[in-house]
Amino acid sequence: MFKEFREFALRGSVLDMAVGIIIGVAFGAIVSSLVADVIMPPIGLLLGKVDFANLYVILTAGQTPGPYASLAAAQQAGAVTLNYGQFINKIISFLIVAFLLFLIIRSMNRMKRKAEPPAPAPTTKDCPFCATAVPLKAVRCPHCTSELK
Repeated sequence: MFKEFREFALRGSVLDMAVGIIIGVAFGAIVSSLVADVIMPPIGLLLGKVDFANLYVILTAGQTPGPYASLAAAQQAGAVTLNYGQFINKIISFLIVAFLLFLIIRSMNRMKRKAEPPAPAPTTKDCPFCATAVPLKAVRCPHCTSELK
């Protein structure tokens, strides 16, 4: 049983998938940091010093009554919150990842198109009378002896 599992795990497609997942997780962390640390602070400043990570609505107050200074303080007090600011951050992260994947796939498709050799020029044509293949330079069809133009 171990031998079969090892054969399965060492197949090329399984290894490719594992590498892809690992790189995807690392890429997701980079994009999350990009959104939270680079993109959202300037947007927050433009919108009146808003920190999107701290945008929330209190659904139920915690053991200590509000108002709370931050989302962390509300959660520490045991308040039930609706964290729409973090949801906005996740949406922006998703859009960035989706756009970058689109660019990667688009460039891969362009490289594939350039790598494919052009289709070879035709060497035959069809006889208009008997519909059989005839060499391009032929002036008569070898099958029905019709004159070709």
